[in-house]
Amino acid sequence: MKLGRSLLLATLLAMPAAALAADSPPDAPPFDLHRPEIASFVSEVAHHEGLTRREVRRLLKQAQPQPKVIDIMTRPIEKIAPWWQYRERFITPERIADGVQFWNEHRTALEKSAAQYQVPPEYIVAILGVETHYGRNTGTFRAIDALATLAFDYPPREKYFREELAQFILLSRENRLNPLEVRGSYAGALGAPQFMPSQYRRYAVDADSDRRADLWNDWDDIIASVANYLHEHGWTPGAPVLAETHLDPDPTFQLEGHGVELNATLDSLGAHGVKVDAQLPRETPAVLISAEQRDGPAYRVGFHNFYVITRYNASARYAMAVHDLAQELHERMHAAPSVPLPSVPTP
Repeated sequence: MKLGRSLLLATLLAMPAAALAADSPPDAPPFDLHRPEIASFVSEVAHHEGLTRREVRRLLKQAQPQPKVIDIMTRPIEKIAPWWQYRERFITPERIADGVQFWNEHRTALEKSAAQYQVPPEYIVAILGVETHYGRNTGTFRAIDALATLAFDYPPREKYFREELAQFILLSRENRLNPLEVRGSYAGALGAPQFMPSQYRRYAVDADSDRRADLWNDWDDIIASVANYLHEHGWTPGAPVLAETHLDPDPTFQLEGHGVELNATLDSLGAHGVKVDAQLPRETPAVLISAEQRDGPAYRVGFHNFYVITRYNASARYAMAVHDLAQELHERMHAAPSVPLPSVPTP
């Protein structure tokens, strides 16, 4: 721990105060460290996490506000796109083919993690495919800039992002990361699996025992970390994720927004005219999900493992995309190899 703190302090002391993210607006003023909420954050982190106020202030002094982060945060795609459109973005021939290639390249690590954590490999691969296209797009924002912007300039979720900012500072110290160089998503998610800093510290796995969980470059760590995340959130081996539905001519259900809580059962859905394509006990907990198609309304039903996927991202559309990509990958990986036709002798 002392080594990590020494490295963090050395990094901050060596970095010039004018060092900014490449994508920062050239005229953007830095954060005013005298703002009461920022001063309070500095004091709290220094008091509870074993850092000095000087260390925290010097780091925040070099963080740069990112107005673009706020713009993106207010209109994420999952809130504005109907399901069919959202699906088309993620379930593409390219993403499926790249997923098959990824699976083949990392088969040993996937099989090891699937056995250890009891999570099917297709869901591990699908999450990485949806999150970052198998590590290709891990984010372009400096994490310190994105997290500080949301912590201090985004009141709707300031409490959450101030905690994540504190967690990022600790993560940098523990994993010997340069906090001014780490890049991630507009929300501060990190690495190929896009873990938030608190998730990184809690669920990341050092699968190859090199004393550091690397979620950018070490695929053994990355694969094990995704599997561990789903396992820790209650993945049930062999249980279903989603099922299709058929509606009675005059169904009486009422869909409550895009919630993901398992607030119904197969029996209660049936009583309202929703027939589910699944051979499961009638008391099985479930959630009815809107899955809009080009030609009109459609619905699917999610089960416990669907809810587990939403612990990764609390969006029904996200969980459906992961499931559908997983099914496509599973189908292609387990397809019977084509049998060549017998050669016909030339007369």
